[in-house]
Amino acid sequence: MRETSLSLALSFLAFIMTVIWGSPLIKLLRFFKVGKIIREEGPGSHIDKLGTPTMGGFMIIAPVLLLTVLLNAATLLGFDILGRSVLVPLVVLMAFGVLGAVDDWEGIRGSRKGLGMRARTKFLIQLALGLATAFALKYIVKVPEMYWPGYSEPLPLGAWYIPIATIIIVGFSNAVNFTDGLDGLAGLISATAFAAYGGIALLQEQFFLARFCFTIVGALFGFLWFNVHPAELFMGDTGSLAIGATLATFALMTGQWLVLPVIAIIPVSETLSIILQVGYFKLTGGKRLFRMAPLHHHFELLGWSETQVVQRFWLVTLIAAMLGLALILVD
Repeated sequence: MRETSLSLALSFLAFIMTVIWGSPLIKLLRFFKVGKIIREEGPGSHIDKLGTPTMGGFMIIAPVLLLTVLLNAATLLGFDILGRSVLVPLVVLMAFGVLGAVDDWEGIRGSRKGLGMRARTKFLIQLALGLATAFALKYIVKVPEMYWPGYSEPLPLGAWYIPIATIIIVGFSNAVNFTDGLDGLAGLISATAFAAYGGIALLQEQFFLARFCFTIVGALFGFLWFNVHPAELFMGDTGSLAIGATLATFALMTGQWLVLPVIAIIPVSETLSIILQVGYFKLTGGKRLFRMAPLHHHFELLGWSETQVVQRFWLVTLIAAMLGLALILVD
C-alpha cells in the first residue's frame, strides 16, 4: 500500500508541475512561431488547427526529468525514492525526445519545411537507439526477458532478445507517432497504457519502475490539460516518439511485453491500418481499403466527430488494458 501511495503521489506532483509550466511553454512556442502545419489531404475540419503550437513533448519530458534527477539526488540524504533502474527509460525518453524535436524543427522552421527529417534517416537513428537500449536492458539492467501468461518464471530468449526488443522499441515509437493526430488521443491512450504497466510493475514488486511509470502518467495528464479539444498545444514528434519508445522500454523491463499489443491496441491498430492501406493500394493499382489512414482519420471521414473518435478509442483502450492485466494474472 505504501508503494502504491508513493507512486500516486509522484503522479500528482508531476501533474501539478506540468500544468504550472504549461502556459509559459505555450507562450514561448508562439513567440518563436513553432506552429503546426496541416496535411492538405487531411480532413477539412483540421484546418482550424493550423499554427497551433507543437513540440509539446517538452511539457512532458521536462517535469519527468526534473523529478527523476531531484529524487535520485535525494538518495544522498538517505531517501531511496526512484533508483538506478529508471535511468534506462529516462535516457530513452530524452534520446527519442531529442530525435523528435529535430524532426519537428526540420518540418516547421528547417530546410525541409512541411516534411521533417528524411524518413530513412529518422528510421536509422531510431534503429540505433533501439539497439543500444536492447543491449542495455539485456546486459546492464538484466531484465526478465519474457513472461508467458500462466508461468511465474521468465523464459530466456538468448540471442533473439536483442532483435525482438529493438523491433518493439522502434515499432511502438512510430505507433504512438501515428496515433498522434487528434486532440487528446495520443495522450489519453499513452497515459492509460503507462498506468497499466505501472500496475504491473507494482504487482511484480518493481517499485522504482512503478514510481517512474506513474510520474509519466501524471505528466501526460498535465499535458492533456492543454491538449484536449480544442487543443492549445500538440505533442509533436518530440513527445510521440519519446512516449512510444519509453512505453516499449517499460514493457520490456517488466518482461510482460507479450501483452503490450493488447494494452496498446489503438497504436497497434493505427500502424496496421497504414500498412494495410499501402499494401492494398499497391496490390489493387490505386484502390483504398480505408477512406484515409491512420485509422482515426478513417472514422472522421465516416462522420464521427473528433471527440467521438477520441472517447471511443479511449474506451477501447481501457477495456484492452483490463484484458491485458487479466492475462498477466492468469495462474
